[in-house]
Amino acid sequence: MNRLGLIFSSLLLVLVLGSSTMFVVDQRQFGVLYALGQIKEVITEPGLNFKLPPPFQNVSYIDKRLLTLDTSDTEPMLTAEKQRVVIDWYVRWRISEPTEYIRNVGLTETEGTNQLNRVVRNAFQEEVNKFTVKELLSSKREVITAAVKKEVLDKVKGAKPWGVDVVDVRITRADYVDTITESVYRRMEAERKRVANELRSTGAAEGEKIRADADRQREITIANAYRDAQKVKGEGDAEAARIYAEAFGRDAQFAQFYRSLDAYKASLGKKGDFMVIDPASSEFFKALRGNVTGSPTPSKK
Repeated sequence: MNRLGLIFSSLLLVLVLGSSTMFVVDQRQFGVLYALGQIKEVITEPGLNFKLPPPFQNVSYIDKRLLTLDTSDTEPMLTAEKQRVVIDWYVRWRISEPTEYIRNVGLTETEGTNQLNRVVRNAFQEEVNKFTVKELLSSKREVITAAVKKEVLDKVKGAKPWGVDVVDVRITRADYVDTITESVYRRMEAERKRVANELRSTGAAEGEKIRADADRQREITIANAYRDAQKVKGEGDAEAARIYAEAFGRDAQFAQFYRSLDAYKASLGKKGDFMVIDPASSEFFKALRGNVTGSPTPSKK
């Protein structure tokens, strides 16, 4: 029984020692092999590798992928006209030389991120200070990012290279600080209101002008129409008078009879009016009965 336990313990010890001598490097990482605290080898290819068991040799891993560093503070920067602005930016970078990175920067990506953040921020402050806010927001943005990238590359590839490569630098936002932004928004709002009120006043004036012109055109049109109507009416009355005169000239008794009819029509046409007439003494009724002397009688054909 003790012999089986000894065998099992020996096998377990062998497995532990064997596993401590093997390590796998992922395709997304660098494998850094240390021997007594000194870098012995940097493994760049993925796969299974072997080493001496600790403490003789140890292994650590560093990310080889493209990393993104985003701005981590909102401390304002000063432009050429001493305006305080907030710049949001990001940097795409990667570790290209693990040995130099470990010697001059640190053992983890976080240490590189912290140092790179300081360098990029200082470079942005130096470049932003050369331009106005208008240039920063429009034409000079690409110039600023290119200059920042150059400064950062000069720093990380200087006398003590960091073993990193800066791929891209971009500005994502450039804006005034909150206090100035609020003031700018208030001025913009006041300006828009002023323009809106001016447009309303102009529109009201134009509306009054259009209405006055329309009223004038209406009055002219009505006057012209009334003039034409009166002209036509006058011509019609003249023609009617001519026809009446011609008709009445042919028969004077008929003309007198017709005028009597018009007189009675005008006298009796109003509601509520009444007249007391003696039919026996009225020439009109005699004419209606056809037995008055001198009254018109139907002509015989």
